[in-house]
Amino acid sequence: MSMTPPPGWYRDPSYPLTERWWDGTAWTDHRRQPEALPEPLARPLPAPGGGSRRGRVVALTAAGAVLVASIVTGAVLLGRDDDGGGTQSRTAPGSASPTPAPTGTSPSPSASTAGDPTVVVDELNGITLPLVDGWVKAENVSEDDVVMTTPGTYDCPGDPGLCRHGRVVSRTVTSNDEKSPKALAENDIEEAANNAYDRDQLDKRPFRGITLHELVKAGSVAVAGRAGYFVRWRVRTGVGPGGYVESLAFPSSTGSQSPVIVRFAFDAGDEGPPVSDMDEITRGIRPVGDADTGGGVGSSIGPGR
Repeated sequence: MSMTPPPGWYRDPSYPLTERWWDGTAWTDHRRQPEALPEPLARPLPAPGGGSRRGRVVALTAAGAVLVASIVTGAVLLGRDDDGGGTQSRTAPGSASPTPAPTGTSPSPSASTAGDPTVVVDELNGITLPLVDGWVKAENVSEDDVVMTTPGTYDCPGDPGLCRHGRVVSRTVTSNDEKSPKALAENDIEEAANNAYDRDQLDKRPFRGITLHELVKAGSVAVAGRAGYFVRWRVRTGVGPGGYVESLAFPSSTGSQSPVIVRFAFDAGDEGPPVSDMDEITRGIRPVGDADTGGGVGSSIGPGR
């Protein structure tokens, strides 16, 4: 019985010189250059006495087949969209089957961060986030893209359910219409607040909705060596102490360099994590495999607001 490979970077079956993100069920459009190029094909050793003519013919035929396959693969990768904009991968003519799932391979996380208990690795977006005191890697969380939480749960004060005092979410921005970190953060903050304190994925209202929000601060920051922007709100809720929500946007340093949004949702009050953890986590975001790139709140890269 075949097993579906876990999410991760794998050799792109349509172009083996790159790696492509497999989300566990299908290929995405995220691609990146592999950390190490594939080893060249081994040259066949000649038989004693120079080898037979048949052996040389077989070797030349195999080499020719590899060359033709490489040319066809390159042509497939460089095929243009119907509207003439950009490039996309296409299936070979006469083939209606989708790109096959990866088999016999494994994801390729950076050796310097794989298994590191002090960070959370987000391979898709090419970043690591620090696990500061009072935080754990996300487990058994129904919300998509959650990378870390505060430990334990409590009974939500509104609709029945289990709540957490703090969550951090790392998402890829899929829209191609907007690339500005400032605009992305400003456009995302309302949705981030609603997801955290208005309605959950089951359409329940664990805090009976948001009654008021106010801007705490916003400004430009350097995140993993890239120019980013953040917006932070204080929200009041129908029941409970409310909380703090932040949207942090910056370009990824890997693959297609799609923008990344990191969302923070912290309960207010004594039970919630300190708001300063938002700044500490932001300062500790790094590109995967790079422990020396600085940036974060306090590392201003332009005029703030």
